[in-house]
Amino acid sequence: MNLDNSKPNTSIQLQPNRLLTSALATIATEQHAIEVLKGELDHRFEDACHLLLACKGKVVVTGMGKSGHIARKIAATFASTGTPAFFMHPGEASHGDLGMLTKNDVLIAISNSGESSEILTLLPVIKRHLIPLITITSGQNSTMARFADVALTLGDSPEACPLGLAPTSSTTTTLILGDALAVALLDVRGFTADDFALSHPGGALGRRLLTRVSDIMHDGDLIPIVKAGTSLADSLLEMTQKGLGMTAIVDAEKRLLGLFTDGDLRRVLKQSVLSHDLLNQPIEILMTKNPITVTPQILAAEALAVMEKRKINSILVLDKEQQLVGALNMHDLLQAGVM
Repeated sequence: MNLDNSKPNTSIQLQPNRLLTSALATIATEQHAIEVLKGELDHRFEDACHLLLACKGKVVVTGMGKSGHIARKIAATFASTGTPAFFMHPGEASHGDLGMLTKNDVLIAISNSGESSEILTLLPVIKRHLIPLITITSGQNSTMARFADVALTLGDSPEACPLGLAPTSSTTTTLILGDALAVALLDVRGFTADDFALSHPGGALGRRLLTRVSDIMHDGDLIPIVKAGTSLADSLLEMTQKGLGMTAIVDAEKRLLGLFTDGDLRRVLKQSVLSHDLLNQPIEILMTKNPITVTPQILAAEALAVMEKRKINSILVLDKEQQLVGALNMHDLLQAGVM
């Protein structure tokens, strides 16, 4: 007997578009389940939110099997949007992990049937300790729903699985209901993008939301800068030494007069014949006056948006007193993981 299942079964004869038809049917079934879920939302949703807002401890989310996978995601969404939360495996809970629950916590228990034996085992202990219980089940007549302080329901919808066995529509709607709870709490608490970034400091999103221009700009002696009257040749030398593809031009009081970049150099070369006289021209004749600038306090992502909108690769940084304090280019933003 050949037990090698690594090769596809080429003997299966498929009708034209059968796979696409199946995919569209799955999506339609789950869309219908979402419409049913919308009809289930009432005062119970608000009651659940009030319980969660009043929680002085953590929101603990539990579920078995596929519901457990959804419960993990819901707990993660709560935690990242300002509601301290974690997942508790119901099977492990009955063997000691139930100690993770305290009287200050709120438990969200998920089971489509509402009859998960692993969760039912925990209910007497949960009620004895007066831990508020929110359940998410398909209907209100299950054992879990009857035990709940707030019983949220998904409604009666078929699974997308043609056998009616694999959790599909039910897991989709459970996840959506969990997202709805998390977002409602986020909205009421006034949770901001900065708050979100503080819980995601290591990711790309955190870098975009936490990194400010002052964190990555070149400052002090690293700023390419020349005074008015400096020749193009010496200005190019400053640009080469500082390696930012630009130089700021300032007056005797170090006030910003303009900017000269690699792009300006290409423009000058197109308009002129390279000569000794051109290299001796004072830089202020060739510079861009009143260049676009940013402040050091803004997010690096905001500076990137300005640069992309203006189609520039370099930008200068001025403080509140309009003093030149830094310089930034696209490479700096790329290195910082902002783009």
